Order: sequence, then structure tokens, then C-alpha cells
Amino acid sequence: MIKLADLPVPLDLSPMEAKLVEEVPREPGWRFEPKWDGFRCLAFRAGGEVALRAKSGKPLDRFFPDVAAALKALPADRFVLDGELVIEVEGRPAFEALQMRLHPAESRVRRLAAEQPARLTLFDCLLDGRGRSLLAAPLSARRAELEALFARFGQQDVARLSPWTEERDQACRWLEAAGSALDGVVAKRADGPYAPGERAMLKIKKIRTADCVVGGFRYAQGAADVGSLLLGLYGPDGRLHHVGFTSTISRAERPALTRRLEALKGEGFTGDAPGGPSRWSTERTGAWVPLKPELVVEVRYDQVTGGRFRHGTRLVRWRPDKSPRQCTCEQIRPPPGGGGQETGRQGGAAAP
Repeated sequence: MIKLADLPVPLDLSPMEAKLVEEVPREPGWRFEPKWDGFRCLAFRAGGEVALRAKSGKPLDRFFPDVAAALKALPADRFVLDGELVIEVEGRPAFEALQMRLHPAESRVRRLAAEQPARLTLFDCLLDGRGRSLLAAPLSARRAELEALFARFGQQDVARLSPWTEERDQACRWLEAAGSALDGVVAKRADGPYAPGERAMLKIKKIRTADCVVGGFRYAQGAADVGSLLLGLYGPDGRLHHVGFTSTISRAERPALTRRLEALKGEGFTGDAPGGPSRWSTERTGAWVPLKPELVVEVRYDQVTGGRFRHGTRLVRWRPDKSPRQCTCEQIRPPPGGGGQETGRQGGAAAP
């Protein structure tokens, strides 16, 4: 019986990564795919063994037992697939549901798996059904093997194929529709091999801006100057809620900005407030300084989850012309209908 350790594609393989660029490439030779809003995952199958690996290399099996069990039941005894774990709630991908799976209690994980099963959206094949490594094969050949393997799976609920296209106009439509379902667009060379750990792909995101109140700040670690600004927006309840941060402050402007901020110490956030350090940011102090809600900044952001910016934002400019009370949560609410659902059938690929 074949084992995971016998596969020519190792479990510690680093996924191929993408470099952020500002626009969809125009020259020929690119293939485009939607960038799904989920957890990147490499799925390994060898006989009765299945392993799921995150982009960091950490095992995901215990957090997604539903996916592991479903992959083990597929009518193919070996494969290595690259894809994105997604959980849909009321027909729309929900990143918060994925985050809830990262829980230490096995009983809770299994309950969530039964209530909201995850699926694996597939976009690459690194080991075909005959056990051959495809790392050196061009994307066009890997995609053909992926579609052949997917056809062998037959009727099942765990996996779906991500669409692709060579038409730039279609990629731009996907990018314009980016929202609750899509995180942007990925561009890959049709003749390119799989390059583990290298930023050999391009990713394009729909960048948005919002005007936010500076409700507090944190000092830089081990320094007396500001390190990051804490951002807030007013909710329908009239309270100022913490929604994220920005740390793109030049070293030259930090001393003067620190003095300006320290002169505004006050009540800070009146609704949701910043917490302490998270398990993902162990080196950052949780201490922060509340400020009177008088300063407004415009920031760029790429994604919102649970009413907050998922990543750090980029400071665009100060907005002395803007009243803090004009900075409301309406700016970052998703559009009606949840943009990003349109994918369709492109380049011969099956629609999800």
C-alpha cells in the first residue's frame, strides 16, 4: 500500500506564491483565475492517507476533518492538489467561518464541520493519478491533468474546479466584481512550471479607500515614537468602533506626529475597542493610547471581514477637510448581492 512518505512530491513542499502588481498584465502568454477568499491548501492523498497543509506548512487536517474524510473517499488513490478551502454560509463564502475552525477543542471543530462543511476549490495538480510529479510540467499540462482527475472524482461535494481564462477582459470583469466571494485575480504563465516557494505568479486586487477617524495609536516597539494609528468608523449606534490600523508612517514624520497625537489624548473608541496582542502577533504590545476623535485619514484597503480591515491599510493622506462624524461604517459594507459570484465557464474549465 502506497504511503504519503512514498510520494515524489514531499509533504513539506512550499506552495507557489504570487507577487502583488497594480494591473492585470497585457502581454500574451498569461492565464487568469479568480483569487478565492479562503485558506490556501495543499491536499495530499496516498492510499488511505490524506494530509492537508496550509501555506505556512502547518497541518490543517484536525481543523478540516470533513475535507480530509471526503478526499479519502474519492475514487483516486493518489494525488497532490493545490487549492483554496472555502466555507459558504447562505450561498456566499464566509472567511469568518474558516477562522472559527482554528479552535483547540476537537469537539467544537467537528460540530462546526457537520454544520458548515468546507469545500476545496482546485486550481493546480502537482501529482497526477498515476503518481507522476508534475512540478516541472507547464501550467497548461498541469491543468489538463487536473481536469482529467476531477472527472474521475465523479459526483461529490468536497471539490470544485476554479475557472480560468486567457481573455484579459474576462479577468478584468472578475477583478471589478471582487468582493465577498473573490479576493482579486491571479495571473500565471501558461508555459510556466510550478515553482515552490517562489513568487512566480501575479496577483491583482481591487484596492478601495475609506476615510477613518484616528481613535488611538500604539508606540513603535522599543521606541518613544508612534508606530501605528488605530482606525475607527461610526456605526448606526453612533459609537466609534475600531476597524483596523495603519503603520505606513515615514520615519521622518514620526517625531512631530507623535507630539501631535500625545496632545490629543482622550476618550478614544466608544464602541468596539482594540484588544491585546493576537496569537499571530506575539511580539507586538497590546498597549495603546486613546485619542479624542478629531483627526481623519484616508486609507487604502483590500478586504473587510466581520466589519474590520483584514490586513493593515496604507495611509493615503490626512483629511482635515473631513468631519469625523462623516466617517461611518457604510463606507466598507459589501455591495448588495455580494459581488464576486460571477465566474462562468472560461477556457474549457468547468464552472464552480
